[in-house]
Amino acid sequence: MQDNVVDPGVHNRAAWDRYVQEGNEWTRPVSTEDVERARMGDWSIVLIGREPVDRSWLPTDLTGKDVLCLASGGGQQGPILAAAGARVTVFDNSPRQLGQDQTVAARDGLELRTVLGDMRDLSAFGNAAFDVVFHPVSNVFVPDLAPVWRECFRVLRPGGTLLVGFLNPDVYLFDHEALDERGELVVVHKLPYSDVTQYSAEERATKFGAAPLEYSHTLTDQIGGQLAAGFVLTRFAEAPHQSNASAPYMSNYFATLAVKPG
Repeated sequence: MQDNVVDPGVHNRAAWDRYVQEGNEWTRPVSTEDVERARMGDWSIVLIGREPVDRSWLPTDLTGKDVLCLASGGGQQGPILAAAGARVTVFDNSPRQLGQDQTVAARDGLELRTVLGDMRDLSAFGNAAFDVVFHPVSNVFVPDLAPVWRECFRVLRPGGTLLVGFLNPDVYLFDHEALDERGELVVVHKLPYSDVTQYSAEERATKFGAAPLEYSHTLTDQIGGQLAAGFVLTRFAEAPHQSNASAPYMSNYFATLAVKPG
C-alpha cells in the first residue's frame, strides 16, 4: 500500500501551518510573563510530553551559548532559552510555526533567529556552529533518522550536547480509532509503522483528515542511530503521554542526552 507520491516534508509543512491557525497545543506561544521570569532565571521548557526538562541536562549558564532548537517552532522553547541568555536559532519545517517565534521575539524584545527547512538537512549551518541542539518530540514526522543524527553531530561543537525527545514506538501498535475514541488498546499494526505504508491516501484522508504524516522508529534507529553518528549517550528519561489512553500502562515518551566527544 506504499504511496510513493506523497512528500512528507511538503505534506507536513501544510499540516503544521494549519495547526497554527487552529491553535494546536504545540503552536501556542509562551506569554510575556513566562519570558520575564526566564530573564530572571526562573524558567522551564519541555522535551517530552508536558514534563519540564531536567535543568542539569542544559548548561548551568546559557549566556552566550549557541542553541539550535531543531524542529522546535511554535514560540515555546526558543523564546524561553533566548530570554535565559542563549543565542537561539529556531529551525522548523513550518513557516507559521516559525512565525510564532518571530511574534514572541518582536513582542518581548528578544534576539532570536528563525530558519525554515527539513530537519534532515542542516546545510544552512556550518560545522561546529552550536553548543546545544534541543530537539523535542518531532522526528516522528520524517521517515528516516540517520541524516538527522549525522547533521546534529556535524553542527555541534566538540563537547556540545544533543537533547532529544521521541515517542515510544510501541504506541503505534494500537488501532487509532479504538484508542482515541473508546480508550481501548487494540493491537493491529506491525512495527515499524507508517501512515504512508499502512493506509492509502484515501484511507488517510478519512481517518486523519489533513493531519501530519507520522512514522514510528525503532529504538535501534533512535538510540543506535545517535551512537552510530558518533554521540555518547549520558542520560535517559521517560514519561507518560499527556492524553493518550495507553499512558496508564506504558511510558509513551523517551528522552536522551548525548554528547559529541571533545
